[in-house]
Amino acid sequence: MAGSLAGEEAAVVGGRRGGPLIVTEDVELLDDLLRLCAAAGAEPEVHHGPPGRRGSWERAPMVLVGDDAAARCRGAGRRKGVMLVGRDQDDPDVWRRAVEIGAEYVLRLPDSEGWLVDQIANAAEGVGRPALTVGVMGGRGGSGASTLACALAVSAARSGRRTMLIDADPLGGGIDVLLGGERAEGLRWPDFAQSKGRLGGGALEDSLPALHGLRVLSWGRDDEVVIPPQAMRAVLAAARRLGGVVVVDLPRRVDEGVAEALAQLDLGLLVVPGELRAVAAAKRVASTAGMVLDDLRVVSRGPYASGLDGSWVARAIGLPLVGELPWESGLLDSQDDGTPPGGKARSSLARFCAAFWEQVAAAGDTSPVTGTPGGGAA
Repeated sequence: MAGSLAGEEAAVVGGRRGGPLIVTEDVELLDDLLRLCAAAGAEPEVHHGPPGRRGSWERAPMVLVGDDAAARCRGAGRRKGVMLVGRDQDDPDVWRRAVEIGAEYVLRLPDSEGWLVDQIANAAEGVGRPALTVGVMGGRGGSGASTLACALAVSAARSGRRTMLIDADPLGGGIDVLLGGERAEGLRWPDFAQSKGRLGGGALEDSLPALHGLRVLSWGRDDEVVIPPQAMRAVLAAARRLGGVVVVDLPRRVDEGVAEALAQLDLGLLVVPGELRAVAAAKRVASTAGMVLDDLRVVSRGPYASGLDGSWVARAIGLPLVGELPWESGLLDSQDDGTPPGGKARSSLARFCAAFWEQVAAAGDTSPVTGTPGGGAA
């Protein structure tokens, strides 16, 4: 038996679908299903039999019927996304009961737990277009990569995109500081260091600090923690499932966790100041990152040494040029006033970011970005 797990009538609440409907009187089975729903970031509705009020059975994104409740569900309307769940691996009547209630799948726990968590998360969140994920890294220290990452995220949120900014650089000082949100309520990286398997995208989003119209995952002020690759994978995968835009601020040094982040990017931006030593350093960074990331492009930044410009910088590194990052005077003063990078819509930095997102939109949000947001030559 196969088919779609969620019907077209699934209810959507707060931008996400509601949780599954669970029908069982088996206390132990209910405990297991509630645990799996929690792991998927979904809040289920629980009944001992088909819901009495009209619409709940039909509108739930999926229905999990315990073996004990199959007989009580025989008269319920036929729909997609019904699963018969139990523990008895040798039950000879399970397929008959599945046919009687129109179940698409027969699941035996604990064997099917991992698969079921994925299906619950998909049903609760919906399975839509993944987020466009853009990583920003510096060609050398102090190149302005974190500033550009912040500005891109702020600009995306201002344009109405669902946006998440993820700080993947533990030595960067905390990207929430650039946004003026170091004291904002919400979880930080240390809270996700032990994450494995699948995280619920909605649960991740709701747990993070909300700053300037976007969600931010940064580092704690006091905790030194190493993020293992599986935690980086779980967090970024959850963020991508939400759709919209994910911007990742990356360090120049590529370890296993950073490699995992690079593998999930659609596009990488390498910020390179216009000087010979910066270009030489950036070539080494590009060589390492390019082993994982297919689409890496240069954002050059002035002022330039004599005889250099953005096109020369990109050619020297051997990567396409996205544009030239404009110098913005008074940026530090604006941050002291609580305005984040890119927060002033008419500033040169904000205009650069807006042009970048316009190019992304023109390319269908998934194609490689070409063009010159800052006016440089491609």
